[in-house]
Amino acid sequence: MSELAFRTAGDLCGLLRRGELKSRELLEIQLERVAKHDPRINAVVTLAAASARAQADAADHALAQGRSLGPLHGLPMTIKDSFETEGIRTTCGAPELAQHVPTRDAIAVARLRAAGAIVFGKTNTPYMTSDWQSYNELFGTTRNPWNLERTPGGSSGGAAAAVAAGFTALELGSDIGGSIRVPSHWSGVFGHKPSYGLIPQRGHIPFPPGSFSEPDLNVHGPIARSVEDLELALGVLAGPNDLESTGWRLELPPPRRSSLGDYRIAAWLDDAEFPVDSEVKRVHAEAIEKLRRAGAKVDETARPPIHLREVSRIYQWLLMPVMAASFPPAALESLRNLVASAAPGDDTEMLFTARTTTANHHDWLAAHEQREKLRARFAEFFAVFDALILPVNSVAAIPHQQETPFPMRTITVNGAQRPYTDLFGWIAPVTLCKLPATVVPAGRTRENLPVGLQIAGPYLEDRTTLELGKRISAVLGAFTPPPGF
Repeated sequence: MSELAFRTAGDLCGLLRRGELKSRELLEIQLERVAKHDPRINAVVTLAAASARAQADAADHALAQGRSLGPLHGLPMTIKDSFETEGIRTTCGAPELAQHVPTRDAIAVARLRAAGAIVFGKTNTPYMTSDWQSYNELFGTTRNPWNLERTPGGSSGGAAAAVAAGFTALELGSDIGGSIRVPSHWSGVFGHKPSYGLIPQRGHIPFPPGSFSEPDLNVHGPIARSVEDLELALGVLAGPNDLESTGWRLELPPPRRSSLGDYRIAAWLDDAEFPVDSEVKRVHAEAIEKLRRAGAKVDETARPPIHLREVSRIYQWLLMPVMAASFPPAALESLRNLVASAAPGDDTEMLFTARTTTANHHDWLAAHEQREKLRARFAEFFAVFDALILPVNSVAAIPHQQETPFPMRTITVNGAQRPYTDLFGWIAPVTLCKLPATVVPAGRTRENLPVGLQIAGPYLEDRTTLELGKRISAVLGAFTPPPGF
């Protein structure tokens, strides 16, 4: 039974489709694992066991009659608690939404259900998805299955922990500040941040329930145990919403190459502005060496014509106003007062965060123009290279930090304290420039903490990063369950 719990979604769908496994049987295995192991992790915060059992029985009955419900026929899965789920409590970790039970699914959830998936639970997030750690007043702290004293990441931390611990083979995450990539890296699983605009965002909180707008920078994407599962899910999720489908169709280009040795790969694995911890660098260096021995051509000197600090700053000018949409008015007024009272030349991280959070539309337009220039530079870079390998961030999973306010937190890199906001550094170029990125496990530190690689590619060429991710994971190894689970 534990072996089934760690199979890939594709494997499980094959067993279900061939009638070698019942949907109800698989659901009961997953529910039993949640009951047994989740008290240690606290990843699954809401269960919908009764409705899931009824849907699993219906899926089994349909198969017995020769009817398929879709590519995910009868697959039980959990969903990040920022996505609205019809009839299942959705809170985004916010006390004010503690009793919110949506009457309709988010578009992404509806597409998964239409493909035959069965939602049996919701997974934890930070308050309004606004942290790289997953904790909130409603449900408490989610812990990393690899080390309970550390966070699995955020904001899709409950999602990644649930996949890693064998509770679900597939999850739906969202990513505006690395929220798919960071938990995948820190929890030892696979994740895909799609190109911006591939998957409609309606029904995702922190924008208020019922919102129709598509927030800048944010994307929805899968978390799983293999790249093949990421491809499977993206095929279900991607496509225009109802209004846009009147005039356009999504036709992603095929992968640029068909073998590892044919890819033109650049690797940018350290930078003076955002230094990478020696243990993460060691894992990355060993991974690159393994890839070279397998025939990959990797250029570690090539760089896109950008500076990480500049990119990170532009990114925050666009990011923080989006995040501020969920801030209470009193908090925003306090930040405005902080900016107004600042001494000339004060450029501390806290003040910069306050400035970007309270930016006006003129500030946003200026940052957007800078973004478009950076996108043009990346397009030129990807005319020469097929993919760019980057760290997800500077460190492996960090210890829980909840008492210190966000702007004052630090991380330890090579024995030195660095700003918590350094965690923006390596995810900023990809998010700012709307690029796809696939995260694959690369190895583990001497403390047995997972380390991932971020494979970025050209805009709308998601199939290239995914295909290269398959080639890389074939060399570096498949998903490994954490000890004790």
